[in-house]
Order: sequence, then structure tokens, then C-alpha cells
Amino acid sequence: MPSLSEAFRAHPVYLHHKHSDFNSLQHKLPDSYAWTQPDSHAYADTNSDNNTVPVIDLKDPNAPNLIGHACRRWGVFQLVNHGVPFTLFTDIQRACLALFSLPLHQKLKAARSPDAVSGYGRAPISSFFPKLMWSECFTILDSPHHLFLQLWPQDHAKYSEIVKDYEAAMKELAAKLMRLVLASLGISKEDVKWAGPRGEFNGACAALHWNSYPSCPDPDRAMGLAAHTDSTLLTILHQNNVSGLQVLKDGEGWVAVPPLSGGLVVNIGDLLHILSNGLYPSVLHRVRVNRSWQRFSVAYLYGPPRNVEVSPNEKLVGPGRPCLYRSVSWKEYLGIKAKHFNKALSAVRISSSINGLFDVKEVQNNDFHVG
Repeated sequence: MPSLSEAFRAHPVYLHHKHSDFNSLQHKLPDSYAWTQPDSHAYADTNSDNNTVPVIDLKDPNAPNLIGHACRRWGVFQLVNHGVPFTLFTDIQRACLALFSLPLHQKLKAARSPDAVSGYGRAPISSFFPKLMWSECFTILDSPHHLFLQLWPQDHAKYSEIVKDYEAAMKELAAKLMRLVLASLGISKEDVKWAGPRGEFNGACAALHWNSYPSCPDPDRAMGLAAHTDSTLLTILHQNNVSGLQVLKDGEGWVAVPPLSGGLVVNIGDLLHILSNGLYPSVLHRVRVNRSWQRFSVAYLYGPPRNVEVSPNEKLVGPGRPCLYRSVSWKEYLGIKAKHFNKALSAVRISSSINGLFDVKEVQNNDFHVG
């Protein structure tokens, strides 16, 4: 995955804290993990249908229209009946549990270096915050064979096969979702040069990101993952049966995204926000932790090929809708994100807002208050 690897090598992330053994921190929350900043956004009333993240059945004949509506209003939706075998979720959860249950000294054998993408460590966004996040993660690019060999000398092949099967299913689903999302914008596969003749998007780049959020002795003062947008076109997330994911709705209130058995969370990333010329918001999201249960999630981070530049599609630019962003490759944008974090979209913006929709988007992406 050259584009991602090169970008991270060019912008190393230096985290000045040792990795924590969360098993030894179950009695008292250390000050280094205590987020005392007040929450800048209320919690939305989730009893209202208007404040419930849409759930879309991919077998519904009206799914394309529903996806378009969810992307425009929310930037995120849950997906069911998507065709990914349930056994793959069981397998990937088993792999997550096996990895994050290893002793810390064993996990550190596969620790990533500051200028690398793959391996065990903290969330890369940690460097933007003074406090630590109550989580650990493991990122995979290409084959995980070498890393898994460090973790499981005897069982590495079994876990490598799980990753291979999971990534293949996600790649197929991501291509299908790209076709549907683009169609909802009035864009055909012929309008996207790298889509391929059948809209298979074979040149796409992707990474797999495993997350663990251990049970926490003081969850009200801890943060699992701070508020951020993804740099991707799309992110497809599987979460186990423990809640914690929240999205910011209209810049006003946090809305929980509860786990659905066999369901997947799909959210719009910054690059698709650019491609849509601001019509589809890149949703700000975060993860809270709880006192009793460990939460796992697996994110499939999906972007364009390494040499492709993303810009607002010409069908979405006109006299009443100027081009809002300059063209940018994922590699370049990752460098901008590493420097500007949640202000990265503003850094590639070339036009002022033309209506309130874009003003709201800027508020969301420039927000650093994370509760």
C-alpha cells in the first residue's frame, strides 16, 4: 500500500508515553487519562426518529435512494443484509480478542515505529491531544504475516487467513457502496476514471484497523477515541455488541450508534466529502468507554489508488455551486491531516461557503471539544 506507507513515513507520529498495561489500571484512572474538559455538545434526543442513525437494508429496492438521503443528512448509516457472511464477523472478533488479550510484552513485539503504519500501538491521532485515550489499536496494510509471526509463532497462518478473507469481503462491499453512493450523486462509474469498466474499483487502497477499548474504572472522565473525521472515501466499521460509538449530528448533539448483530457502520470520509463538493458531510465521530465491558471494533479504511487525485466531480460544480476544494491525492491529504488534523479540509478549501450547509460542515471539522 505505497500511498499510505509513504505518507506515514513522511509524517512520523511521535507519542511520548510508554504503552500501558490496561490490566494494571483497573482500580483508578491515571491522571494522564483523565479528560476534564467539559463536553461542548449535548446529547441528542435519541427517542426522536430524526436523531437515530439510519439503518439501511441493502436488499431494499429503495436502498440507493436511502443511502443518498443518509449520506446527505448524516454522513453515516448502518447497513444490514449486506451479504458479508456472519462467520467472518465471528472470526475477526476472535482474532481481535486473541491479539488484545496477549501480555503487553508480547504485543510490543509487533509495535509499529513512528514512521510506520502497520503494527500495534496507540491511535495515531493521540499526538494531537494532551491526554491519553483509553484504547489500543493494531493496523494492517498488505499481508499481516510478518507481524502475526511475532505475535503467534504457532498460529500466525490461521489468523492471517482470517484477515485475508475479511479484507476480500470488505473490498467487494466497498466497491458496491461506492457505486451506490456515486449514483446517488448522479455520478456514473464512467465519470470516475479509476472505477474500472464494471465499477470494481480494483486499484483502491485500503487499511484494516483493529481497536480495543478495555473496561474503564472511571468512564465519565475517560475518552476511548477523541472526536475526528476520517481521511477516507468510505470507512466500513464492524463493532462487537458493546456500545460506545457516537456521531455528531448537525454540529449540535452526539448521537449513539448502537451495535446491530451482523450490521456494519458506514461513514463518509474527507475525500468523499471533497468529491461530492461538500454535499455529503464527513462525519465527526468519537468513542466513549464503559465500566464493565471491553469493546472491539474493526475499521476498513477505503481510499483511492496512490496516484489518483480526488476533486469535486464536474457534475456537482456549476454557476450556483462553485468548486469548493482543490484536487488532492490520498497520500498528500494524509500529510495535510498529519499537520492540521480536523482542520485539514479547510486547508484544501478554495471557495467560501455558498450556503448554511457548508458553514455547518466547517464547524464540525474545526471542532476540538471532545468531552
